[in-house]
Amino acid sequence: MEALQRRMIEEDMVQYKLFLIQPGSSSSQQTEERLTHLVEEILAKVAPLLIQYIWQHQPINLKYHPEKGGIPAHIGGSTQFGDNVEDEWFIVYLLLQITEAFPELAARVEDNDGEFLLIEAADYLPKWLNPDTSENRVFLYKGELHILPCPSKSTSVGFSKDVVPSVAQALELLYTHPEVCRASSKISLALKKRLEGYPGKIKSGLHRAHCFIPAGIATVLAQRPDLIAPAVSAFYLRDPVDLQACRTFKTFPPDTRVLTLVTFTRCLYAQLQQQQFTPDRRSGFTLPPRSHSQYKAHELGLKLAHGFEILCSRCRLPSSEPNAPVSCNPQWKGFMESLSRNGYFHGELEGSARYRELTRSAENFFKQSVASKSSALSPGEEVLQLLHSCEPFNLEEMKKNESQLPQEDSDSWLDITAQDLEQLLQERSGGRADVGSQNLSSTKQKQHAGDAEERGKEKEDNLEEEEAGYSLVAISQGMKNFLKAMSSHEGAELPWSSATQPFNIDPDSMANALGRLLGGKDEELDSDDLDDSDDDEEEVEEKEDGFCGQAEMKGTETLDSLKRYMDQMDEELMKTNVGQSFKRTNYNKAGASGDSSHPSARDDLPRDNKLEEKEEEIEPLDVDVNLVTNLLESLSSQAGLAGPASNLLQSLGIHLPPNSDPA
Repeated sequence: MEALQRRMIEEDMVQYKLFLIQPGSSSSQQTEERLTHLVEEILAKVAPLLIQYIWQHQPINLKYHPEKGGIPAHIGGSTQFGDNVEDEWFIVYLLLQITEAFPELAARVEDNDGEFLLIEAADYLPKWLNPDTSENRVFLYKGELHILPCPSKSTSVGFSKDVVPSVAQALELLYTHPEVCRASSKISLALKKRLEGYPGKIKSGLHRAHCFIPAGIATVLAQRPDLIAPAVSAFYLRDPVDLQACRTFKTFPPDTRVLTLVTFTRCLYAQLQQQQFTPDRRSGFTLPPRSHSQYKAHELGLKLAHGFEILCSRCRLPSSEPNAPVSCNPQWKGFMESLSRNGYFHGELEGSARYRELTRSAENFFKQSVASKSSALSPGEEVLQLLHSCEPFNLEEMKKNESQLPQEDSDSWLDITAQDLEQLLQERSGGRADVGSQNLSSTKQKQHAGDAEERGKEKEDNLEEEEAGYSLVAISQGMKNFLKAMSSHEGAELPWSSATQPFNIDPDSMANALGRLLGGKDEELDSDDLDDSDDDEEEVEEKEDGFCGQAEMKGTETLDSLKRYMDQMDEELMKTNVGQSFKRTNYNKAGASGDSSHPSARDDLPRDNKLEEKEEEIEPLDVDVNLVTNLLESLSSQAGLAGPASNLLQSLGIHLPPNSDPA
């Protein structure tokens, strides 16, 4: 059942569940009351982090879920993180904080890839742990990662890898043996490294930019900065029907534009900045020349205005009836008390400007996350509701504030150098780097030290080293090592070490494979059948056995059929120019032997004689040269982009320098 649910998880969506770990005899009603109360306590605990966070698509959503399908009652939900995978890892960080603050809870988290926490620590997992044996075994408990073990020589605690424990059984084992279930230090460190930087990473992941936007949008974003996400998404995923609403801006007219500071996440800013867009002439939006000092602010504001207009065009106008204040909600008082206990107000005096600002942010968060009615509103409806509930904006005053805006952030992080990319690739591949890359790095350091004459000499020396490192032998040997590596059904194992053993083919295995392919499932070719000289004694012994004799006849017929087929293929290929595309071991064999004749001079020979002459002149292929030539041609055709040749060489641990040939 759990595996079926995992397959049903949508792409770019994370699911999380928080279970009561301590067993008890409480009724279902008592369990529901306890978990519902924990939802309020949890939201109040993490509210200081959530209020300042901008979600890409959906926020974290904690609700009570009754027992169903063998899964105990719990609190949890799902979040679609879209293009910003950091939302998923921020939820993991929150779950660790929650389980540490509430030790009676244990959390499970997964996405469409399954146990993605184990993927991050794949290099340190025990051999028995794989996607088929990890079901209901991975939990976050007391702020740490726990993996239910298999029984071993050191301990009898755990479940066999062939057994899928139920959630209730897993929680019981986790409660009774938490130390045994705790993940190893290497696995825990891998997870902590991925979460490194939180909670400070929340602010560092934001980007502030100047934008010329209609005053109505500036008013909305001042109240709800998080509404920037659905607006960017609406523009990013626009279609022709959406753009029809942007021919005439009814909600946000362009003549009210003001310069203001808008806060994005880096993902949202990149999505908006990298889009190429030309507005409809009827919309009233125009862009200054690209040389204008505030061209980028005009372009960003133009795109953002289209996104908000698209949002509002998808929904109806809100009701004119005023909404009840949040203070009327019976949960509000307890929520405010929890915020005070957790230090949300930082000692601010009640009634001060900072206290009122924090209270307003808390009210918005309460409406979105705690109160149930707000979840029924779409983002466009929320924008229209804010426009109708807020006081009318003063356009002249907003224009006066343009000169007092804080400085915007630099977007240099959008540009990445080749060195930065190489470093990222090495970090993601476990820090592996071949000797050639190290030589290149040390060469660059040496080139900056010393005079021009020494630099020239070092360049020549290092050029010879690079040519030796990236020679024919290095590339061809790397390919042979890959073919020689013993891999399992779980995937190919890449040979990072430079083994020197030659590549061998087992003739028995090859013969049996050919027999199964050509002779059926019940017949196999013997390796001796590939030799023209058979042993007479073995033939006599096999003929004494009728069944073996029939098998030999079938095998011989199959081998003869294969030889005839190969001869026919050779004859057909002789008529083409395919052979000229391969490199030979000895290019000047005929010239070196003093044979002045040329195949083109023998066109008067009969066809059969030509084939015999060509068969005699067939020279062995230089496999290494052909391999490297084809790889380099494929790499050159990629024009510096990602492709099969570069991916293959990277996986083999071979780093080729960029092509400096101007041709």
